[in-house]
Amino acid sequence: MLEQDLEKIFQNKIDNEIKIEPKDWMPDAYRKTNIRQISQHAHSEVVGMLPEGNWISRAPSLKRKAILIAKVQDEGGHGLYLYSSAETLGIGRDEMINDLHIGKAKYSSIFNYPSLSWADMGAIGWLVDGAAILNQVMLCRTSYGPYARAMVRICKEESFHQRQGFESLLVLSRGTDEQKAMCQDAINRWWWPSLMMFGPKDSESTNSDQSMKWKIKRKTNDELRQQFIDMIAEQIKVLGMTLPDDKLKWNEKTNHYDFGEINWDEFWNVVKGNGPCNKQRLVAKNKAHDEGEWVRAAAKVYAAKKLNRQKEKAA
Repeated sequence: MLEQDLEKIFQNKIDNEIKIEPKDWMPDAYRKTNIRQISQHAHSEVVGMLPEGNWISRAPSLKRKAILIAKVQDEGGHGLYLYSSAETLGIGRDEMINDLHIGKAKYSSIFNYPSLSWADMGAIGWLVDGAAILNQVMLCRTSYGPYARAMVRICKEESFHQRQGFESLLVLSRGTDEQKAMCQDAINRWWWPSLMMFGPKDSESTNSDQSMKWKIKRKTNDELRQQFIDMIAEQIKVLGMTLPDDKLKWNEKTNHYDFGEINWDEFWNVVKGNGPCNKQRLVAKNKAHDEGEWVRAAAKVYAAKKLNRQKEKAA
């Protein structure tokens, strides 16, 4: 068949909500877009473990420590699901991880900000995971089958992460003056980076239109960002805290909250590798990878021995 005929069949499947599977024909650009997005998502889950892992040993109680350990463990699992999904597109995991380690591949800019206090664990759970959920619920219906199926479990676990983050901040917001101040400070520092998680403005997003046509994405960056702001602006009332935006105001005409201008210079600076923790994150990730080489080597030897034993029994 001619390529244009194959493209017509491909787009017809997408228009009719039929998932694209690994063995189906797909345009090279569709394959590359999914590899870029899924691998970036996987990298974000793994790198996202770093600012939280830093607080496991300093959690204020055994309960909080157990919750944080479970959350970090979940994120490692999310990375595994996503790397596995990307591999179905014909790229090797070693290649994806190497691209991350040399700075070629991107991950969410939010993880290049430092976690300075225990309250940051609550703010990350509530704001960062809350922003991630809006993106990820949409991805449960993305057009590429393995990615969509991986997102179902990820979303269930992320919703727990957001609730535990909010609950942690709620406890602080009802505590001492010092705890309340810690809670407000964390919200102040994580609010604007959380809004940046949705990516650049639609007018500056080079991939959005095609991704929407292919139903890799279901909503634009700006639509998701507005949905997030509307949600958080109501939830923060329960905490008795404020968002650091003096232009935040309900608009009766649009039925949405108006909000201030995001510092896009800061956003692009972090994306380009010049954020507060960009270099620190890559150093930590490379160090962990190098120190874990013996584990990977041992696992390969074990797998080979197990396979040989199975062959001997079958002979």
